[in-house]
Amino acid sequence: MNPARTPVAWQATGWGAMVLRWDVIGDTEQRVLADPVRLRSVRRLVTPAPVEAFDRVAMLVRKLVDAPLGVVCLVDEERQFLAGQVGMPEPLATERSMPLTHSFSRHVVVAGEMLVIPDVRADPRMRGNPSIDQLNVIAYVGAPITDPDGLVVGALCAVDHEPRHWTDSEIALLSELAAVCSSEVCLRIARAAAEDARRAAESAQHQLALLTDLTESLAATMDVAEAMRRLGRIVTSRLADWCVVTYADAPGASPHVSATHRDPARAADMARLADLAARSRTNLQAIVLAARRHGRSVRREHGSAKLRGRVSDVEIAALATSAGLGSTMVAPIVSPVRRVVLGAVLMVNGPERPPFTEAEERVAAEIGRRAGLAVENSRLYREQRHVAEVLQRSLLTELPALPGVELHARYLPAQDGAAVGGDWYDAFAQPDGSVMVAVGDVSGHDIEAAATMGQLRNLVRGDAFGRDDEPGALLTQLDEALHGLRVPAAATAVLARVRQSWSGYAISFANAGHPPPLLLMPDGRVQVWWIPPEPLLGLPPHQPRTTTIRYVPPGSTLVLYTDGLVEDREQLLDDGVARLAERLRESCAYPGDELCGRLLEVAPRRNDDIALLLVRLTG
Repeated sequence: MNPARTPVAWQATGWGAMVLRWDVIGDTEQRVLADPVRLRSVRRLVTPAPVEAFDRVAMLVRKLVDAPLGVVCLVDEERQFLAGQVGMPEPLATERSMPLTHSFSRHVVVAGEMLVIPDVRADPRMRGNPSIDQLNVIAYVGAPITDPDGLVVGALCAVDHEPRHWTDSEIALLSELAAVCSSEVCLRIARAAAEDARRAAESAQHQLALLTDLTESLAATMDVAEAMRRLGRIVTSRLADWCVVTYADAPGASPHVSATHRDPARAADMARLADLAARSRTNLQAIVLAARRHGRSVRREHGSAKLRGRVSDVEIAALATSAGLGSTMVAPIVSPVRRVVLGAVLMVNGPERPPFTEAEERVAAEIGRRAGLAVENSRLYREQRHVAEVLQRSLLTELPALPGVELHARYLPAQDGAAVGGDWYDAFAQPDGSVMVAVGDVSGHDIEAAATMGQLRNLVRGDAFGRDDEPGALLTQLDEALHGLRVPAAATAVLARVRQSWSGYAISFANAGHPPPLLLMPDGRVQVWWIPPEPLLGLPPHQPRTTTIRYVPPGSTLVLYTDGLVEDREQLLDDGVARLAERLRESCAYPGDELCGRLLEVAPRRNDDIALLLVRLTG
């Protein structure tokens, strides 16, 4: 095999100018020195600070062998490290490192046995070593130091500045001291391995906690934009200094971008960066190019120059630089359903932070997969929400135009949760000239609730139309129909009949577990029509329901609504009804459509759908 010639430039303080020398390191030597198992041991032993135990052994070498230099050497594939030393000149005594071509101990590592050299100038392996001239190394003994696997990681050396015959007792003593060094090496490697295992366990626990928190946080919302913001907050609190998340709901769709920094003071800069990146598809494509190409996480150490090179927008580059650019990592957001890349998570550490590790790269890949699942869940949820909302709106009544009665209605799906449910309103004229109005709420918040609502609304219409029974009797008959037809409904409702009377209007109503109707009087006063509660619709009928009759003057407005408008988990229902009544009183002068809008503003949270019906008696 051909030997490899390695140039070495060596500056020794006090010995003149820089000397350029060549030494020969053969392929066989290179294979031994580069053995990965041996190198792992050496790298666990090399420390920037002196090791007191090795320094003591080097001192014993000088005292007991009477050698000017005593050195404990560790050898990797490129350098020799002075783990312990006595008698070395500066700067070596401080730097504790020298090029491999200046090393005599590398021959001990390659040979795997002690080398005893009376005069290195006469040895063909060593006579070209630059240390002969620069350190006046003439006589040399090197005893091998081994790791727990028996591999030679270095040598305990004694050096003299003149030719010397090394005695058997000196050689035996150096061999014993090398065994002491080997024991120290094994102890330190065992401690390092235990520390590595502890750190690995802590890292695994940290990563598991990160992924657990991320999963719980993403599962707690169906709003994909909020999910990606949560992802950014968790990533920057546990893994990276700052991050950019970009994704598209569908191929060709406009990209969504969010950016988060560990430092809350940089929130404005991150918002600006996200805004600029969302407008610049070229720069977004540059940011996620690696992820789209590889379909896996890509880690870059000291990637600031590369990232700047990919970004053409000057302000984006300036914001990214200001945020801190050291190492970067890009994880693709992959759809688990369609197996396509939907976007990417760019994670960045500042230059003062260590580069991302392989373990962190694996975590980043898992973050991308879970982000992809969140995007897909949101897409499927929106599709279901759209279908359910179209279904529900198709089942709601188109309000009729009636003489003397002005009708206004609103239906709002929930902002959170399942979007639609069983809220409904209805109004229709009877042959006798009276008007039936109703508002109800079927339990549940899904397509099944919306479909049940349609059945219930039709049963109310079919049961009431053409009959002059009061609302209590009509709801009693509805209970029997639901029970007899086995319609799986549990619902609250208010059913009212509006008739003209000698004083204006007579409103008779029955309430099946529903929030009370409100009446806005012509003078601006508001009445809350509380009555003793009666059971929900759909329960087995026990006794006839009651009807309450109120006489109201012309110009009054009857307000029927569902509990989404007044219910708040942190307050009593009475407080919500009182809040609605106060808003109704304050808004009495508004026309019907505007009044509906103002009443909807009092909803404490949009976590439930809302149905609202206004009946203005203008005749």
